[in-house]
Amino acid sequence: MSLTVIDHPLVQHKLALIRDERTGSKDFRELITEVTMLMAFEAMRDLELEETTVKTPVETARVKVLSGKKLALVAILRAGLIMVDGILKLVPAAKVGHIGTYRNPESKLPVRYYAKLPQDIKDRRVFVLDPMLATGGSAVDAIAEVKKLGASQIKLLNIIAAPEGVARVQAAHPDVEIVVAALDSHLNDHAYIVPGLGDAGDRIYGTK
Repeated sequence: MSLTVIDHPLVQHKLALIRDERTGSKDFRELITEVTMLMAFEAMRDLELEETTVKTPVETARVKVLSGKKLALVAILRAGLIMVDGILKLVPAAKVGHIGTYRNPESKLPVRYYAKLPQDIKDRRVFVLDPMLATGGSAVDAIAEVKKLGASQIKLLNIIAAPEGVARVQAAHPDVEIVVAALDSHLNDHAYIVPGLGDAGDRIYGTK
């Protein structure tokens, strides 16, 4: 059961700005994208490489390039969409899938309303994206859907996580590594992460 908390100073500085209630939607979106890019460096540390040669202006050089499985990004709608752009800037050839869920306000359980994933997802390394890991219901559901299509190399990327959500994902999918920028204290009575950053979707899109 693997959990990686990225404590790089740049990530932590930008996370402080993301948490600040005074940060507007434009800056919030840009900061989420930047933090996602920084997190991707750590999450993709184990990508396979192979040696090849290139001709430089001086001489032929032995270099390393990516090999092995290609990547798929799966955004949990709607907030997960903002994380896709940051990773696509690093890996523009990655395919993108979408899973739409919302949390029933009474039961706190996820309700799926949409799923569209790459047909060859079983042949790709998969990164499931959602800024917040609160109860873990949406993440567990999304990972299950990806596994149903045959994917076996899966990582979950979240900006902020609650211990309850981490425990739920680890119990349901112990083979999935969780990569976060912060592990917060707990969930409150409304299943919001404390101290958290509020509703990520509302802050991204200015809908609150």
